Amino acid sequence: MSSGLLTGMRDAFTLMFRDGAVVSTMIGAAVLYSFFYPTPYRRQIRSQTPVAIVDLDRSPMSRGLVRNVLAVQGVRIAASVDSLDAAEALMADGTARAIMIVTRDFERQILRGEQGRVALFGNGVLLGDASNAFAGLADAIAATARQATVAQATFAGAPAAPPFELVQRPLFNTREGYASTVVPAVAVIIVHQTVLLGIGILAGTLRERYRTLTVARPRLFGIALAFCVIATTSLLYYAGFVFWFQDYPRGGNGVGVIVAGGLFVASVVALGLFVGSFFDARERALQTIVVLSIPMFFLANVSWPATSTPAALLWLARLLPTTAGINAMIKFNQMGARLGEARPELINLAVLVVLYGSLTLVRYRSHP
Repeated sequence: MSSGLLTGMRDAFTLMFRDGAVVSTMIGAAVLYSFFYPTPYRRQIRSQTPVAIVDLDRSPMSRGLVRNVLAVQGVRIAASVDSLDAAEALMADGTARAIMIVTRDFERQILRGEQGRVALFGNGVLLGDASNAFAGLADAIAATARQATVAQATFAGAPAAPPFELVQRPLFNTREGYASTVVPAVAVIIVHQTVLLGIGILAGTLRERYRTLTVARPRLFGIALAFCVIATTSLLYYAGFVFWFQDYPRGGNGVGVIVAGGLFVASVVALGLFVGSFFDARERALQTIVVLSIPMFFLANVSWPATSTPAALLWLARLLPTTAGINAMIKFNQMGARLGEARPELINLAVLVVLYGSLTLVRYRSHP
């Protein structure tokens, strides 16, 4: 290992740990966000959304439907009232988020081979609560429908068992939770942003002091390697400890995580050194980089399908390490994909390493 490389690493670590803003950004923020960001999603799914029940039939079958509602995790019965007006009053004051009305002659219509009628009403102000309540009530209604089918078949002398039963088994997000979907993707962005901020702050500080960023190539490689060590530690901290501690899907393909993580870290550091060379003050990093977090998340097409994204934005997204990095890390760590199944993302990251690495070399040699 050349003396220039060692000197670059030593200087980079010295500057990093002497600058409180850099330490708090690259290390403190990464640790803080690992506990702070997942906290609102700890319950994974919305549950116990309050609903009001209006049972106008009051038959054994309608009471069975109410029991099925009680068994659904997503909702809870806030009140059982006798009229729609009373239920609307509960929804108006926030006691209930949705209303389920069981119409008169519900059981009689089913036993006669007709369809029993159930009406659902939701509060459109809180779409998430209304949607969750409708989903929970729909599960209860579906369970009641299966029970009614069996009762009708038994009454008619036909086989009592339904012809088939749908069993859904999630493969990677076993809880079907919001946190298990979002946090692994956001963790990659957190690593990306904290590393870029740290590099940008240091680069801006050096520009303020020396007005130049001309660096010998071996020393520049040493500086990049030092940042890679910090970024790799942060990424493995999330992919390993944080996902274990928060009990998110993890450990699907360790080799893939190392390969994708290495390429991702290299591309982020190369991008950070290139972008940081344009900052003439340390505050520029905060002003420029922080605001890009949400656009990067959406451009990664985790929460928005790529098929609905304009082609120009898809090409733009490929220039960001987070796009390929998020998808590759989720494929390997959460889904257990093989290396070949993430080939497009790995190639994308490798191209970004070459692209931003070359631009960095040119920029630091030619910078006044």
